[in-house]
Amino acid sequence: MSTDAGPNEGGKTRELLHFVTQETRFALLANILQHPDQLPSMYELERLNPSVSEATVYKHVQKLIDAGIVDEVALPDDERQQGYPWKFYGLTDEGRAFLEDHNLFAAEETLQRIYETISDKPEKMIRYENAPRPDTD
Repeated sequence: MSTDAGPNEGGKTRELLHFVTQETRFALLANILQHPDQLPSMYELERLNPSVSEATVYKHVQKLIDAGIVDEVALPDDERQQGYPWKFYGLTDEGRAFLEDHNLFAAEETLQRIYETISDKPEKMIRYENAPRPDTD
C-alpha cells in the first residue's frame, strides 16, 4: 500500500482514507484496536455499536474485509467450543500498515484503556471476550 507510486495512487489512497474514516467503519476499526486481543467476535462488535443494526455492523465488516483492511480469522475445528464464538475479526498486515502510515493508529493505547473501563458489559460479552482466539502470529 505504498502511497508514492504515482498520481493515480494518490487518488486511491484518498479513496481508501475516505472509506476507512466513514463513521461506522472507523468505529469498527477502533473496536478492533481496543479489544484485548484485537480480535473481537461479530457479537462483540454488535454490542459495542448499539446505535446501528446488527445487519449494518455485518455489512461494514464485510466491506472492510473486501478492502483488505480487516480479515476474518477462524478457530480450527478442533479448538471450537460450544457456546463460544469461533470467527473473529482483526486487522490485516496491510490494514495495520495503512492505518499507521496515515496516523489513524495513534490512539491505540487510549482505545484499549477506554475499553477496559466499560463496566456494563453483558455477561455474554464478557464470556465471548474471554473465548479462545486463533493464534495469528
